[in-house]
Amino acid sequence: MANALIAEFVGAKIFSLEKTLGFPPASLSFFGVENLSFNMTAGVLLWPVVFVMTDVVNEYFGKRGVRLLSFFAAGLIAYAFVMVGLAIAASPADFWKTTPDGFDADRAYSHTLGQGMWIIIGSLVAFLVGQLVDVIVFQRIRKWTGEKYIGLRATASTLVSQLIDSYVVLFIAFYLKPNSGWSLALVAAVGTVNYLYKSFMAVALTPLLYVAHRIIDGYLGPELSKSLTENAAKEN
Repeated sequence: MANALIAEFVGAKIFSLEKTLGFPPASLSFFGVENLSFNMTAGVLLWPVVFVMTDVVNEYFGKRGVRLLSFFAAGLIAYAFVMVGLAIAASPADFWKTTPDGFDADRAYSHTLGQGMWIIIGSLVAFLVGQLVDVIVFQRIRKWTGEKYIGLRATASTLVSQLIDSYVVLFIAFYLKPNSGWSLALVAAVGTVNYLYKSFMAVALTPLLYVAHRIIDGYLGPELSKSLTENAAKEN
């Protein structure tokens, strides 16, 4: 929940992945949109962790546990946006509003923390849909494979859920927003670039699932661990 909440606010920054890593910007083309590169919201740094933890919770507590945490997280995010909105609306003190060197602190504060309503709605809907799809795919693969291949079901469920998440948030936040200038082709193109990054991270973080699984099993003990995972599977 902490990662999901933090991701919403650090996501106000758009960064260049290539420049951060010291590479020249990529020049990709999808759906007729050219010169695309990995310019993404900083929130993508945290969302892979959210989905890894989702799969860990899913393994031991099933759909009920994931849904509970997902709705709690969405509620906290909505609450945080309301409180930030109130803070932005509060009249700034004169000595703080503009610094001696002429910097407009109040405008910077509002610009950094204030996100448009369409972006808020898009991110919340995408988060909930992605989480619910993730848990369904995870448990479906688990029924087919049994207790084995936790990495397979975790990675596959994340790939499917992130495929939906990558496009839903852009569709709601920009395409549905009046006068945004975003076409479906642009939504599809930018969503594809974002999904490429998320897919890579989903695969790269798969070993962490085995590490988390071993740590949790060691803490709980084999009997309790097995009981939890079996009950999670039966619940679904």
